[in-house]
Amino acid sequence: MIRVAIVEDDPLIRAGVAAVLNAQPDLEVVGQAADGDEAVALVFDCRPDVLVMDIRMPRLDGVEATRAVCAADDAPPVLVLTTFDGDPDVVRALRAGAAGYVLKRHPDDLAPSIRRVADGEVWLDPAVAGQVLAALTALPTLGAPSTVVAGLTAREREVLALLAEGLSNAELARRLFVGEGTIKTHISRILFKTGCRDRAQATALAFTSGLVVVR
Repeated sequence: MIRVAIVEDDPLIRAGVAAVLNAQPDLEVVGQAADGDEAVALVFDCRPDVLVMDIRMPRLDGVEATRAVCAADDAPPVLVLTTFDGDPDVVRALRAGAAGYVLKRHPDDLAPSIRRVADGEVWLDPAVAGQVLAALTALPTLGAPSTVVAGLTAREREVLALLAEGLSNAELARRLFVGEGTIKTHISRILFKTGCRDRAQATALAFTSGLVVVR
C-alpha cells in the first residue's frame, strides 16, 4: 500500500483527488492540507510515501513548499499538479526537487505517476514532457562542480558521497537506515539537480567537486 498525502487549496479538487486515489487498491490517502505552509507539518505528521502538491496556492506556493519538503532528510517524493500546459513554475518545481508533475485535466495519469515516483522514478506528463525538457536544457549551466553540489540538500550530498564509494542501492539503504525506494528517490533528485546523466557521471562529480577526496 502506497501512502499518499495531498496539498491543494481548492477543497473540491482536493476531495476529488482523494476519491480517485482511495479508489485504487494499492493507494491510501493518509493526510490532506489546504496550503503550502502546512506541507512540511503534514509530511512530519503522516509520513506519506508520496506527497501530491498543487503548484498554484496562496501564501506559500507549491514551488517553495516543494523546496521546503525536499530539504528534509528522507523526504517523500513530491508530485506536483498543474492546470496549464506551459506553466513556467513546473521547471522551478523540478529544480526545487519535485519528482514529477501531472496536468489536472489528466486524472487517469495520477495513480500511475504516484506509483512511478514512489518507486524512485521521475514522471513527466507525456503531453508536455518535450516542452519541459527543452526548457530545462535552455537554462544556464549551474556552474562549477562545487557550486552544483552546493545546490543539493545535506542528505543528497551524503548519498552522493556514498554513491562515489561504489555502494549499491541496497547497501546505501542499509548504511542510511532507509528503504531502497528512498535511495532511488534521492539518486533521481541528484541526477536531475546536477544534470548528470547516470551514476558514473554523478560519481565523477563527487570527486571533481571536492565532496569526496582521494586519500
